[in-house]
Amino acid sequence: MSRARETIELFREPIRIRRAGAGDNVLLAEIGAETFHDTFAADNTPEDMATYLSESFGPERQALELADPASMFLIAESGNRTLGYARLTWGPSPLEVGGTRPMDIARFYVRPAWIGRGVARVLMEACLDEARLAQSDVIWLTVWEHNHRAIAFYAKWGFVAAGDVIFMLGNDSQRDLLLKRSV
Repeated sequence: MSRARETIELFREPIRIRRAGAGDNVLLAEIGAETFHDTFAADNTPEDMATYLSESFGPERQALELADPASMFLIAESGNRTLGYARLTWGPSPLEVGGTRPMDIARFYVRPAWIGRGVARVLMEACLDEARLAQSDVIWLTVWEHNHRAIAFYAKWGFVAAGDVIFMLGNDSQRDLLLKRSV
């Protein structure tokens, strides 16, 4: 199917957000591994990527995260297509985040074919809605310092730098920016 036809079909059916259920673990593992690989493989060694992907995106790992009461997944769909997802968590946060009830956007992934088509906007709106429903006062996330497109997207949503953290990708220590905003 041509890209133009995919775009037309996307707008015939609205982007909708649903909460993931226990049976979505395989889907989340697939999308997580696919989007992470597509975004970061060119800048990292195959060995570090393989280690990180196997540790972070197996169906068993996703099942555990889905079962965690302090975790929620929001899945973006249109028609029969899964376009991306976000994982939200509540709990302890870095001191720089502040707030009394912080919410973390632990993952925010849009499949490459759907970037720039409004999926991230709809997904972020859903994240902010969930933060309000949970009475969170601050929402935070981390993003790789070299992921300029994502940093620009988050800045448009009012996220500001609050510090940095170390992110281990396999055996490679990388710097992630810690971003936050009020809810």
